[in-house]
Amino acid sequence: MRITLLTLLTVICCITTTAATTQASAKRVRNKVCPAYIYRITLTDKNKSPYSIDHPSRFLSRRSIERRKRQGLAIDSTDLPVSPHYIRAIENRQTAVIGQSRWNNTVLVEMRDTSDIQRIRHFPFVSNCRNVWQAPDSIEPTAIRTKFHDSFLPNDSIPDTMYGRAADQIQTTNGQRLHDIGYCGEGLTIAVLDGGFKNVNRIPAFSKVDIKGTRDFVFPNSPSVFYETDHGTRVLSTMAINTPYYYIGTAPQASYWLLRCEDPQSEQEVEEDYWAMAVEFADSVGCDLINSSLGYHQYDHGIGSHQLWQLDGHSTFISRTASMVIGKGIILVNSSGNTGMGGWKKLTFPADAEDCLTVGAVTEELGNAPFSAVGPTQDGRIKPDVVAIGSPATIVTGRGTIAQDMGTSFASPIICGLTACLWQALPKLTASQIIPLIRQTSRNSEHPDNITGYGLPNFWRAYMVGRIQQKSDQPSQTE
Repeated sequence: MRITLLTLLTVICCITTTAATTQASAKRVRNKVCPAYIYRITLTDKNKSPYSIDHPSRFLSRRSIERRKRQGLAIDSTDLPVSPHYIRAIENRQTAVIGQSRWNNTVLVEMRDTSDIQRIRHFPFVSNCRNVWQAPDSIEPTAIRTKFHDSFLPNDSIPDTMYGRAADQIQTTNGQRLHDIGYCGEGLTIAVLDGGFKNVNRIPAFSKVDIKGTRDFVFPNSPSVFYETDHGTRVLSTMAINTPYYYIGTAPQASYWLLRCEDPQSEQEVEEDYWAMAVEFADSVGCDLINSSLGYHQYDHGIGSHQLWQLDGHSTFISRTASMVIGKGIILVNSSGNTGMGGWKKLTFPADAEDCLTVGAVTEELGNAPFSAVGPTQDGRIKPDVVAIGSPATIVTGRGTIAQDMGTSFASPIICGLTACLWQALPKLTASQIIPLIRQTSRNSEHPDNITGYGLPNFWRAYMVGRIQQKSDQPSQTE
Protein backbone atom coordinates (compact mmCIF):
# COMPACT_ATOMS: atom_id res chain seq x y z
CA MET A 1 0.00 0.00 0.00
CA ARG A 2 1.13 3.51 -0.60
CA ILE A 3 2.11 4.95 2.76
CA THR A 4 0.19 8.20 2.60
CA LEU A 5 -2.75 9.57 4.56
CA LEU A 6 -5.46 10.65 2.21
CA THR A 7 -6.29 13.78 4.19
CA LEU A 8 -5.31 12.03 7.40
CA LEU A 9 -7.25 8.86 7.94
CA THR A 10 -9.90 8.96 5.36
CA VAL A 11 22.31 0.25 -19.50
CA ILE A 12 23.53 -1.96 -18.71
CA CYS A 13 22.66 -4.64 -21.14
CA CYS A 14 24.23 -7.55 -19.37
CA ILE A 15 22.20 -7.09 -16.27
CA THR A 16 19.04 -6.21 -17.56
CA THR A 17 19.09 -9.19 -19.87
CA THR A 18 17.48 -11.23 -17.10
CA ALA A 19 15.15 -8.40 -16.08
CA ALA A 20 14.21 -7.72 -19.69
CA THR A 21 13.36 -11.38 -20.24
CA THR A 22 11.02 -11.21 -17.28
CA GLN A 23 9.41 -8.06 -18.57
CA ALA A 24 8.94 -9.40 -22.07
CA SER A 25 7.18 -12.54 -20.92
CA ALA A 26 4.58 -10.68 -18.91
CA LYS A 27 1.08 -11.01 -20.33
CA ARG A 28 -1.11 -9.14 -17.87
CA VAL A 29 -3.67 -6.81 -19.39
CA ARG A 30 -4.49 -3.57 -17.66
CA ASN A 31 -8.10 -2.70 -16.83
CA LYS A 32 -9.47 -6.05 -17.93
CA VAL A 33 -11.09 -8.28 -15.32
CA CYS A 34 -11.21 -12.02 -16.09
CA PRO A 35 -10.44 -15.21 -14.14
CA ALA A 36 -6.72 -15.21 -13.54
CA TYR A 37 -4.29 -16.20 -10.81
CA ILE A 38 -0.66 -15.55 -9.98
CA TYR A 39 1.38 -18.07 -8.02
CA ARG A 40 4.79 -17.71 -6.39
CA ILE A 41 6.80 -20.83 -7.20
CA THR A 42 9.73 -21.50 -4.86
CA LEU A 43 12.51 -23.56 -6.42
CA THR A 44 14.84 -25.96 -4.67
CA ASP A 45 18.12 -24.89 -6.28
CA LYS A 46 19.76 -23.10 -9.22
CA ASN A 47 21.18 -26.12 -11.01
CA LYS A 48 21.59 -26.45 -14.79
CA SER A 49 22.29 -22.72 -15.01
CA PRO A 50 24.78 -21.00 -17.35
CA TYR A 51 25.54 -18.41 -14.66
CA SER A 52 28.39 -18.57 -12.17
CA ILE A 53 29.55 -16.37 -9.30
CA ASP A 54 32.95 -16.46 -10.96
CA HIS A 55 31.56 -14.37 -13.83
CA PRO A 56 29.30 -11.80 -12.16
CA SER A 57 29.45 -9.35 -15.07
CA ARG A 58 26.94 -11.58 -16.87
CA PHE A 59 24.20 -10.60 -14.43
CA LEU A 60 25.43 -7.58 -12.44
CA SER A 61 26.59 -4.18 -13.66
CA ARG A 62 30.14 -3.03 -13.11
CA ARG A 63 28.82 -0.48 -10.64
CA SER A 64 27.07 -3.18 -8.64
CA ILE A 65 30.19 -5.35 -8.55
CA GLU A 66 32.37 -2.41 -7.52
CA ARG A 67 29.95 -1.48 -4.73
CA ARG A 68 30.38 -4.94 -3.26
CA LYS A 69 34.17 -4.90 -3.66
CA ARG A 70 34.42 -1.51 -1.99
CA GLN A 71 32.62 -2.85 1.08
CA GLY A 72 34.32 -6.24 1.19
CA LEU A 73 31.15 -8.15 0.28
CA ALA A 74 31.31 -11.40 -1.62
CA ILE A 75 29.05 -12.32 -4.51
CA ASP A 76 27.17 -15.47 -3.52
CA SER A 77 24.55 -17.90 -4.80
CA THR A 78 21.68 -15.54 -3.97
CA ASP A 79 23.02 -13.18 -6.64
CA LEU A 80 22.72 -15.82 -9.36
CA PRO A 81 19.65 -15.56 -11.61
CA VAL A 82 16.98 -18.21 -11.38
CA SER A 83 17.92 -21.20 -13.51
CA PRO A 84 16.73 -20.59 -17.11
CA HIS A 85 16.38 -24.37 -17.47
CA TYR A 86 13.72 -24.43 -14.76
CA ILE A 87 11.96 -21.40 -16.23
CA ARG A 88 11.75 -23.08 -19.63
CA ALA A 89 10.39 -26.25 -18.06
CA ILE A 90 7.61 -24.25 -16.38
CA GLU A 91 6.83 -22.29 -19.55
CA ASN A 92 6.64 -25.55 -21.53
CA ARG A 93 3.53 -26.28 -19.45
CA GLN A 94 1.84 -23.38 -21.22
CA THR A 95 2.27 -21.22 -18.12
CA ALA A 96 3.36 -17.59 -18.36
CA VAL A 97 6.35 -16.68 -16.17
CA ILE A 98 5.88 -13.00 -15.37
CA GLY A 99 8.66 -12.36 -12.84
CA GLN A 100 11.43 -13.85 -10.77
CA SER A 101 13.47 -13.22 -7.62
CA ARG A 102 17.14 -14.18 -7.61
CA TRP A 103 17.58 -13.70 -3.89
CA ASN A 104 14.59 -15.87 -2.97
CA ASN A 105 14.88 -18.29 -5.92
CA THR A 106 11.24 -17.84 -6.87
CA VAL A 107 9.27 -17.23 -10.05
CA LEU A 108 5.85 -15.72 -10.57
CA VAL A 109 3.49 -17.53 -12.92
CA GLU A 110 0.13 -16.40 -14.22
CA MET A 111 -2.61 -18.81 -15.23
CA ARG A 112 -6.31 -18.90 -16.02
CA ASP A 113 -7.02 -22.30 -14.50
CA THR A 114 -5.80 -23.24 -11.01
CA SER A 115 -5.61 -26.88 -12.07
CA ASP A 116 -2.48 -25.90 -14.01
CA ILE A 117 -0.60 -25.39 -10.77
CA GLN A 118 -0.93 -29.07 -9.90
CA ARG A 119 1.31 -30.02 -12.81
CA ILE A 120 3.95 -27.55 -11.64
CA ARG A 121 3.83 -28.80 -8.03
CA HIS A 122 5.11 -32.17 -9.18
CA PHE A 123 8.31 -30.85 -10.74
CA PRO A 124 11.26 -32.18 -8.68
CA PHE A 125 12.82 -28.71 -8.55
CA VAL A 126 9.68 -27.08 -7.04
CA SER A 127 9.45 -26.85 -3.25
CA ASN A 128 6.37 -24.69 -2.80
CA CYS A 129 3.53 -22.99 -4.70
CA ARG A 130 1.62 -20.10 -3.15
CA ASN A 131 -1.30 -18.16 -4.58
CA VAL A 132 -0.43 -14.45 -4.28
CA TRP A 133 -2.95 -12.78 -6.59
CA GLN A 134 -6.32 -13.39 -8.11
CA ALA A 135 -8.18 -11.12 -10.45
CA PRO A 136 -10.54 -8.77 -8.57
CA ASP A 137 -14.25 -8.73 -9.33
CA SER A 138 -13.92 -5.20 -10.64
CA ILE A 139 -11.28 -2.59 -11.28
CA GLU A 140 -11.59 1.13 -10.80
CA PRO A 141 -10.66 3.07 -13.93
CA THR A 142 -7.12 4.40 -13.77
CA ALA A 143 -6.67 8.11 -13.29
CA ILE A 144 -6.43 10.31 -16.35
CA ARG A 145 -3.17 12.16 -16.78
CA THR A 146 -3.74 15.57 -15.24
CA LYS A 147 -2.65 18.97 -16.39
CA PHE A 148 0.29 20.58 -14.62
CA HIS A 149 1.70 23.98 -13.85
CA ASP A 150 4.69 25.22 -15.83
CA SER A 151 6.08 27.02 -12.81
CA PHE A 152 5.60 27.45 -9.10
CA LEU A 153 3.29 30.18 -7.88
CA PRO A 154 5.05 33.48 -7.04
CA ASN A 155 3.80 33.42 -3.44
CA ASP A 156 5.49 30.02 -2.96
CA SER A 157 8.87 31.73 -2.99
CA ILE A 158 10.60 32.43 0.32
CA PRO A 159 13.39 34.95 -0.42
CA ASP A 160 15.03 34.48 2.98
CA THR A 161 16.08 30.88 2.37
CA MET A 162 17.48 28.96 -0.58
CA TYR A 163 15.43 25.95 0.47
CA GLY A 164 12.13 27.78 0.15
CA ARG A 165 9.12 25.85 1.45
CA ALA A 166 11.28 22.78 2.17
CA ALA A 167 13.59 24.57 4.61
CA ASP A 168 12.30 23.04 7.86
CA GLN A 169 12.59 19.50 6.47
CA ILE A 170 16.32 19.74 6.07
CA GLN A 171 17.18 22.20 8.81
CA THR A 172 15.56 20.17 11.61
CA THR A 173 18.06 17.41 10.81
CA ASN A 174 20.99 19.80 10.37
CA GLY A 175 21.40 18.47 6.86
CA GLN A 176 21.85 21.88 5.23
CA ARG A 177 25.35 22.02 6.69
CA LEU A 178 26.32 19.07 4.52
CA HIS A 179 25.00 20.97 1.50
CA ASP A 180 26.97 24.05 2.59
CA ILE A 181 30.26 22.17 2.21
CA GLY A 182 29.33 20.61 -1.11
CA TYR A 183 27.71 17.29 -0.20
CA CYS A 184 24.39 17.17 -2.02
CA GLY A 185 24.32 13.51 -3.04
CA GLU A 186 26.48 13.73 -6.16
CA GLY A 187 27.83 10.35 -7.26
CA LEU A 188 25.17 8.39 -5.36
CA THR A 189 22.25 6.65 -7.06
CA ILE A 190 18.91 6.23 -5.30
CA ALA A 191 16.19 3.82 -6.37
CA VAL A 192 12.69 5.10 -5.59
CA LEU A 193 10.14 2.29 -5.21
CA ASP A 194 6.57 3.49 -5.51
CA GLY A 195 3.22 3.27 -7.30
CA GLY A 196 3.69 5.87 -10.03
CA PHE A 197 5.44 9.11 -10.86
CA LYS A 198 2.77 11.14 -12.61
CA ASN A 199 4.12 13.96 -14.79
CA VAL A 200 7.70 13.79 -13.50
CA ASN A 201 8.84 13.80 -17.13
CA ARG A 202 6.76 16.92 -17.89
CA ILE A 203 6.89 19.18 -14.84
CA PRO A 204 9.70 21.74 -15.33
CA ALA A 205 10.73 21.56 -11.66
CA PHE A 206 11.88 17.96 -12.29
CA SER A 207 13.73 18.74 -15.51
CA LYS A 208 17.10 19.07 -13.77
CA VAL A 209 16.78 15.75 -11.93
CA ASP A 210 19.23 13.09 -13.11
CA ILE A 211 16.87 10.20 -13.82
CA LYS A 212 18.85 7.17 -14.91
CA GLY A 213 15.81 5.22 -16.01
CA THR A 214 12.44 3.74 -15.10
CA ARG A 215 10.99 0.26 -14.82
CA ASP A 216 7.43 -0.98 -14.23
CA PHE A 217 7.23 -4.33 -12.43
CA VAL A 218 3.45 -4.32 -12.07
CA PHE A 219 2.42 -3.77 -15.67
CA PRO A 220 5.58 -4.20 -17.75
CA ASN A 221 3.69 -3.46 -20.96
CA SER A 222 2.38 -0.16 -19.60
CA PRO A 223 3.52 2.77 -21.73
CA SER A 224 4.96 4.76 -18.86
CA VAL A 225 5.32 5.06 -15.11
CA PHE A 226 4.64 8.78 -15.61
CA TYR A 227 0.94 8.50 -16.47
CA GLU A 228 -0.85 7.80 -13.20
CA THR A 229 -0.54 8.06 -9.44
CA ASP A 230 1.55 10.92 -8.14
CA HIS A 231 2.52 9.40 -4.80
CA GLY A 232 5.97 8.66 -6.22
CA THR A 233 6.13 12.19 -7.63
CA ARG A 234 5.60 13.59 -4.15
CA VAL A 235 8.17 11.24 -2.63
CA LEU A 236 10.78 12.04 -5.28
CA SER A 237 10.28 15.78 -4.88
CA THR A 238 11.44 15.78 -1.25
CA MET A 239 14.86 14.58 -2.40
CA ALA A 240 15.41 15.66 -5.96
CA ILE A 241 13.94 19.07 -6.77
CA ASN A 242 16.36 21.97 -6.96
CA THR A 243 14.54 25.27 -7.45
CA PRO A 244 16.20 27.88 -5.21
CA TYR A 245 13.95 30.00 -2.98
CA TYR A 246 10.98 27.79 -3.83
CA TYR A 247 11.96 24.21 -3.05
CA ILE A 248 15.25 22.32 -2.68
CA GLY A 249 15.20 18.65 -1.73
CA THR A 250 17.62 16.79 0.49
CA ALA A 251 19.69 15.19 -2.31
CA PRO A 252 19.36 17.45 -5.37
CA GLN A 253 22.57 16.20 -7.00
CA ALA A 254 21.96 12.47 -6.62
CA SER A 255 20.87 10.25 -9.52
CA TYR A 256 17.59 8.33 -9.50
CA TRP A 257 15.97 5.17 -10.80
CA LEU A 258 12.15 5.28 -10.69
CA LEU A 259 10.73 1.81 -10.10
CA ARG A 260 7.04 1.03 -9.98
CA CYS A 261 6.14 -1.97 -7.81
CA GLU A 262 2.86 -0.89 -6.19
CA ASP A 263 -0.37 -2.00 -7.89
CA PRO A 264 -2.97 0.81 -7.60
CA GLN A 265 -5.81 -1.49 -8.68
CA SER A 266 -5.68 -4.01 -5.86
CA GLU A 267 -3.87 -4.81 -2.62
CA GLN A 268 -2.58 -8.39 -2.73
CA GLU A 269 0.45 -10.36 -1.63
CA VAL A 270 2.00 -10.34 -5.10
CA GLU A 271 3.10 -6.77 -4.43
CA GLU A 272 5.75 -8.21 -2.12
CA ASP A 273 7.11 -10.06 -5.14
CA TYR A 274 7.06 -6.91 -7.28
CA TRP A 275 8.88 -5.13 -4.46
CA ALA A 276 11.55 -7.85 -4.33
CA MET A 277 11.98 -7.66 -8.11
CA ALA A 278 12.42 -3.89 -7.92
CA VAL A 279 14.97 -4.14 -5.11
CA GLU A 280 16.98 -6.74 -6.99
CA PHE A 281 16.88 -4.64 -10.14
CA ALA A 282 18.14 -1.66 -8.14
CA ASP A 283 20.98 -3.82 -6.91
CA SER A 284 21.83 -5.09 -10.39
CA VAL A 285 22.07 -1.61 -11.95
CA GLY A 286 24.30 -0.36 -9.14
CA CYS A 287 22.06 1.76 -6.92
CA ASP A 288 23.55 2.78 -3.58
CA LEU A 289 20.37 3.53 -1.66
CA ILE A 290 16.71 2.58 -1.92
CA ASN A 291 13.78 4.61 -0.68
CA SER A 292 10.64 2.58 -0.14
CA SER A 293 7.61 4.57 1.02
CA LEU A 294 5.55 1.40 0.94
CA GLY A 295 4.27 -0.99 3.55
CA TYR A 296 1.91 -3.95 3.78
CA HIS A 297 0.03 -5.93 6.39
CA GLN A 298 -3.60 -6.29 5.27
CA TYR A 299 -4.68 -7.54 1.85
CA ASP A 300 -7.94 -7.60 -0.08
CA HIS A 301 -10.47 -9.99 1.45
CA GLY A 302 -7.93 -10.88 4.16
CA ILE A 303 -6.16 -13.37 1.88
CA GLY A 304 -2.45 -13.50 2.75
CA SER A 305 -2.74 -10.78 5.42
CA HIS A 306 0.04 -10.75 8.00
CA GLN A 307 0.02 -11.11 11.77
CA LEU A 308 1.84 -9.21 14.51
CA TRP A 309 3.99 -12.22 15.40
CA GLN A 310 5.58 -12.00 11.95
CA LEU A 311 7.23 -8.65 12.70
CA ASP A 312 10.67 -10.19 13.14
CA GLY A 313 12.35 -9.16 9.89
CA HIS A 314 12.25 -12.64 8.38
CA SER A 315 8.80 -14.23 8.58
CA THR A 316 7.31 -12.46 5.57
CA PHE A 317 8.57 -12.63 2.01
CA ILE A 318 9.05 -8.87 1.72
CA SER A 319 10.85 -8.40 5.04
CA ARG A 320 13.10 -11.38 4.43
CA THR A 321 14.08 -9.77 1.14
CA ALA A 322 14.57 -6.38 2.79
CA SER A 323 16.85 -7.90 5.42
CA MET A 324 19.14 -9.08 2.61
CA VAL A 325 19.67 -5.59 1.18
CA ILE A 326 22.46 -4.59 3.56
CA GLY A 327 24.40 -7.70 2.51
CA LYS A 328 24.57 -6.29 -1.01
CA GLY A 329 26.09 -3.03 0.25
CA ILE A 330 22.90 -1.00 -0.20
CA ILE A 331 21.16 1.22 2.34
CA LEU A 332 17.40 0.65 2.49
CA VAL A 333 15.33 3.49 3.93
CA ASN A 334 11.69 2.54 4.55
CA SER A 335 8.72 4.39 5.99
CA SER A 336 7.39 2.94 9.24
CA GLY A 337 3.74 3.09 8.13
CA ASN A 338 0.69 5.19 8.95
CA THR A 339 -1.10 2.66 11.16
CA GLY A 340 -0.44 4.27 14.55
CA MET A 341 -4.05 5.36 15.09
CA GLY A 342 -5.72 2.19 13.84
CA GLY A 343 -6.21 -1.26 15.27
CA TRP A 344 -2.87 -2.51 13.96
CA LYS A 345 -0.74 0.38 15.34
CA LYS A 346 2.58 -1.38 14.69
CA LEU A 347 5.05 -1.17 11.82
CA THR A 348 4.00 -2.35 8.39
CA PHE A 349 6.16 -4.78 6.43
CA PRO A 350 9.07 -4.48 5.47
CA ALA A 351 9.75 -1.75 8.06
CA ASP A 352 10.60 -4.55 10.50
CA ALA A 353 13.57 -5.70 8.39
CA GLU A 354 17.01 -6.04 9.97
CA ASP A 355 19.51 -3.31 9.12
CA CYS A 356 16.83 -1.23 7.44
CA LEU A 357 16.69 2.47 8.32
CA THR A 358 13.02 2.74 9.31
CA VAL A 359 11.63 6.27 9.45
CA GLY A 360 8.66 7.55 11.42
CA ALA A 361 7.04 10.98 11.27
CA VAL A 362 6.90 14.00 13.56
CA THR A 363 4.92 17.21 13.43
CA GLU A 364 6.26 20.64 12.50
CA GLU A 365 6.62 21.23 16.25
CA LEU A 366 8.73 18.02 16.35
CA GLY A 367 6.20 16.10 18.41
CA ASN A 368 5.20 12.56 17.51
CA ALA A 369 2.74 12.30 14.64
CA PRO A 370 -0.09 10.15 16.07
CA PHE A 371 -0.52 8.18 12.84
CA SER A 372 3.15 7.15 12.72
CA ALA A 373 3.49 3.38 13.25
CA VAL A 374 5.37 2.20 16.32
CA GLY A 375 7.64 -0.66 17.35
CA PRO A 376 9.24 -2.67 18.66
CA THR A 377 9.77 -5.58 16.34
CA GLN A 378 8.64 -8.98 17.55
CA ASP A 379 12.24 -9.89 18.36
CA GLY A 380 12.69 -6.76 20.47
CA ARG A 381 14.54 -4.32 18.19
CA ILE A 382 13.96 -0.57 18.51
CA LYS A 383 11.76 0.72 15.69
CA PRO A 384 11.39 3.13 14.06
CA ASP A 385 15.08 3.97 13.85
CA VAL A 386 14.68 7.73 13.35
CA VAL A 387 12.03 10.31 12.50
CA ALA A 388 11.59 13.34 10.25
CA ILE A 389 8.89 15.89 9.51
CA GLY A 390 5.84 14.23 8.00
CA SER A 391 2.84 15.81 9.68
CA PRO A 392 2.65 17.58 7.36
CA ALA A 393 5.55 17.46 4.94
CA THR A 394 5.92 19.92 2.10
CA ILE A 395 6.00 18.22 -1.29
CA VAL A 396 5.53 18.87 -5.01
CA THR A 397 2.44 17.25 -6.51
CA GLY A 398 1.82 15.66 -9.89
CA ARG A 399 0.24 18.96 -10.90
CA GLY A 400 3.52 20.75 -10.34
CA THR A 401 2.34 22.67 -7.28
CA ILE A 402 3.94 22.96 -3.86
CA ALA A 403 1.59 21.54 -1.25
CA GLN A 404 1.51 19.76 2.08
CA ASP A 405 0.79 16.09 2.65
CA MET A 406 0.69 13.76 5.64
CA GLY A 407 2.55 10.54 6.08
CA THR A 408 5.69 8.63 6.91
CA SER A 409 5.93 8.31 3.13
CA PHE A 410 7.56 11.70 3.01
CA ALA A 411 9.60 11.51 6.19
CA SER A 412 11.39 8.51 4.67
CA PRO A 413 12.79 10.16 1.51
CA ILE A 414 13.79 13.27 3.47
CA ILE A 415 16.08 10.99 5.48
CA CYS A 416 17.09 8.90 2.46
CA GLY A 417 18.32 11.97 0.58
CA LEU A 418 20.40 13.20 3.51
CA THR A 419 21.79 9.71 4.04
CA ALA A 420 23.07 9.88 0.46
CA CYS A 421 24.73 13.21 1.24
CA LEU A 422 26.33 11.76 4.36
CA TRP A 423 27.63 8.75 2.44
CA GLN A 424 29.05 11.05 -0.22
CA ALA A 425 30.91 12.88 2.54
CA LEU A 426 32.14 9.61 4.11
CA PRO A 427 32.81 7.36 1.11
CA LYS A 428 35.11 4.97 2.97
CA LEU A 429 32.36 3.86 5.33
CA THR A 430 30.17 0.91 4.43
CA ALA A 431 26.39 0.68 4.38
CA SER A 432 26.55 -1.32 7.61
CA GLN A 433 28.53 1.52 9.21
CA ILE A 434 26.42 4.43 7.94
CA ILE A 435 23.13 3.20 9.42
CA PRO A 436 24.34 2.82 13.05
CA LEU A 437 26.22 6.10 12.69
CA ILE A 438 22.94 7.89 11.97
CA ARG A 439 21.24 6.19 14.91
CA GLN A 440 24.05 6.92 17.36
CA THR A 441 24.23 10.61 16.51
CA SER A 442 20.47 11.24 16.56
CA ARG A 443 18.95 13.40 19.26
CA ASN A 444 17.42 10.64 21.35
CA SER A 445 20.30 8.21 20.99
CA GLU A 446 20.87 7.85 24.73
CA HIS A 447 17.24 6.96 25.42
CA PRO A 448 15.71 5.42 22.31
CA ASP A 449 12.09 4.33 22.41
CA ASN A 450 9.61 2.60 20.15
CA ILE A 451 7.70 5.73 19.18
CA THR A 452 10.38 7.99 17.73
CA GLY A 453 13.29 5.55 17.87
CA TYR A 454 16.62 7.32 18.18
CA GLY A 455 14.87 10.60 17.38
CA LEU A 456 15.63 13.29 14.84
CA PRO A 457 18.95 12.67 13.10
CA ASN A 458 21.69 15.25 13.32
CA PHE A 459 23.49 14.79 10.03
CA TRP A 460 26.20 17.31 10.80
CA ARG A 461 27.05 15.51 14.02
CA ALA A 462 27.00 12.22 12.11
CA TYR A 463 29.46 13.69 9.63
CA MET A 464 31.84 14.91 12.34
CA VAL A 465 31.76 11.59 14.20
CA GLY A 466 32.01 9.70 10.92
CA ARG A 467 35.14 11.60 9.91
CA ILE A 468 36.87 10.31 13.02
CA GLN A 469 35.56 6.80 12.41
CA GLN A 470 36.60 6.87 8.77
CA LYS A 471 40.10 8.03 9.68
CA SER A 472 40.49 5.37 12.37
CA ASP A 473 39.45 2.67 9.91
CA GLN A 474 42.37 3.52 7.61
CA PRO A 475 45.68 1.67 8.11
CA SER A 476 48.46 3.87 9.50
CA GLN A 477 51.43 4.72 7.28
CA THR A 478 53.79 2.99 9.70
CA GLU A 479 52.08 -0.37 9.42
